[in-house]
Amino acid sequence: MDRYSRQILFKKIGESGQKEIAKKHALILGVGALGTHTSETLARAGIKKLTIIDRDYVEMSNLQRQHLFTEEDAIHKWPKAEAAKNRLQQINHEVEIEAIVAHADSTLLDNIVEDVDLLIDGTDNFESRFLSNDLAHKYNIPYIFGSCVGSYGMAFTIIPGSTPCLQCLLKKMPLQGQTCDTVGIIAPTVQMVTAHQSAEALKILSGNSEAVRKTFVSFDLWENEYVSFKAGALKSKDCLSCGEKRTYPFLQADFNTKVAVLCGRDTVQIRPTNGELLVLEQLADRWGSAGFEVGGNPFLLSIVKEETRVVFFKDGRALVHGTKSIEEARKIYHSLLG
Repeated sequence: MDRYSRQILFKKIGESGQKEIAKKHALILGVGALGTHTSETLARAGIKKLTIIDRDYVEMSNLQRQHLFTEEDAIHKWPKAEAAKNRLQQINHEVEIEAIVAHADSTLLDNIVEDVDLLIDGTDNFESRFLSNDLAHKYNIPYIFGSCVGSYGMAFTIIPGSTPCLQCLLKKMPLQGQTCDTVGIIAPTVQMVTAHQSAEALKILSGNSEAVRKTFVSFDLWENEYVSFKAGALKSKDCLSCGEKRTYPFLQADFNTKVAVLCGRDTVQIRPTNGELLVLEQLADRWGSAGFEVGGNPFLLSIVKEETRVVFFKDGRALVHGTKSIEEARKIYHSLLG
């Protein structure tokens, strides 16, 4: 146990807590900025198993804030999950690492959560987060939410049956949120969010769930703002994800974003299911300020990103031109809308 001696010396964990950590399995959904940090922390802490899921590959723009990846990974466009696995195994060969290169939908997740003790958010969009939220409540797994963009971040630990869920907190999917592709991000923001996530993970995995933070935390590192508020009163008995009559809506096929390759065209259509209308004028200003080529008319908005043209309609539907790859289209769509 010399490897973990400094962690064991921390009395809140001790030898008994370390033994508990060594029995546990965490699932990290998304291995970008948040996921690489938290997976490295848990691997170094001596967790038994990590399952990491990501559909994307490494790019040069990731290296500024995403731990575990190298220039070589970016040059060869190595899948993030596999690149992270390679590095994590070098850090701690005793930890079992399962890397899954795939889009994490309800079917995939339903098949791998049976022995998972903790679910950690490493995603970049709220569709995936609400899916994780429902999954956590269906299988009674603690879920640690985290999100960051620019210098702003937030974190909250969700304990099924005790705390409000993500749906209670946010009520509806904020599809018009800012993203790293539109406003950027600084690495300390990531580190601050993952410090909260990793600390909460160690509490839960070591058998110290009573120490879990009961407040929702948000902060802006650049503006020197930090807010922490008690969220218990937000729990709703009518919530379909955690309430008295649960239906787990985001695990249902009808709630998944509809994606289709249009016949005879290098175009993928993406249609969200939340019914929220897009305010095209606001999006045009945001994307124009980010340096993208933007055009359109009162009925649609066209944007060129990485030589790919995307057309958005007021009903939230988008046409991603120049590709037949559903995964590439999803990536571009979420990088613009979150």
